[in-house]
Amino acid sequence: MKRRPLGRSGIEVAPLAFGANVFGWTVDEPTAFLLLDTFVDHGFNLVDTADVYSKWAPGNSGGESEAMLGRWIERSGKRDRVVVATKVGMEMPGVGKGLSARYIRQACEASLRRLRVERIDLYQAHAEDPDTPIDETLEAFDRLVREGKVRAIGASNYSATGLSAALEASAARGMAAYATLQPKYNLYSRADFEGALMTLCVRESVGAIPYYGLASGFLTGKYRTQADLAQSARGPAVEKYMDERGMRILAALDEVAREMHAKPAQVALAWVMARPAISAPIASATTLAQLRELMAAADLALDAPRMERLDRASD
Repeated sequence: MKRRPLGRSGIEVAPLAFGANVFGWTVDEPTAFLLLDTFVDHGFNLVDTADVYSKWAPGNSGGESEAMLGRWIERSGKRDRVVVATKVGMEMPGVGKGLSARYIRQACEASLRRLRVERIDLYQAHAEDPDTPIDETLEAFDRLVREGKVRAIGASNYSATGLSAALEASAARGMAAYATLQPKYNLYSRADFEGALMTLCVRESVGAIPYYGLASGFLTGKYRTQADLAQSARGPAVEKYMDERGMRILAALDEVAREMHAKPAQVALAWVMARPAISAPIASATTLAQLRELMAAADLALDAPRMERLDRASD
């Protein structure tokens, strides 16, 4: 499988990332281990998590996803075949939040313990922190890189202004720079990334790792009526996509999928993979059948007319 550069990190990844936000929520440990083994054994390597995953599930307090991934790393013996990406900054109940130097250090040590690794491959700021100077945040990340506890750093949910300022600060002071960006980006949600952010990522060789690559499952095509929303825990998050534009996008996905003997989800992910600056979209699966379907998207090449058709439908 042809791999892509993860921005300027020096890391190469397969064109699809596994979203481990489902671990400890809608995926139990035996299923998580099966999904990870299958993902890695098929040549994929980027697994994305965060310290706060999955604190929203009943009885959870954060750290469940990292801990589950860590147990798999330890038991599988496949550490050298997986790129571990996690995040810091969102509120951990009873612990803290933000991107101060003190909190980044504390959170990194906790993530390393849960992940059972000596080094995090990609450590990402989960969101901008208006209460902490960017120089302080970058100095903390740079120190972790120099100590060998982090290989590369990235940003998530940054604006074009925030990302540009961070890159300029890193260059001015010779510090580690954000190699990646996690934006919300898919066929339905295009406005936040396309434009200034995408242009910046292309110009500065920042690799984009979009989340919600399937719009919380809407772009799989399984949610088409109000009755469909009860199918999964993500149903309530999908309702906002079920408007005239959303139905137009699904119709275009159905059409292209039929022509290519593929599934709508595969076409939707292939579209993201073909966009400028993209290293790998993130997608989650809760069953082996779902995962196999998603992985097949990496082999799907959309020609220019089909890309244009999907672009028009999602304008």
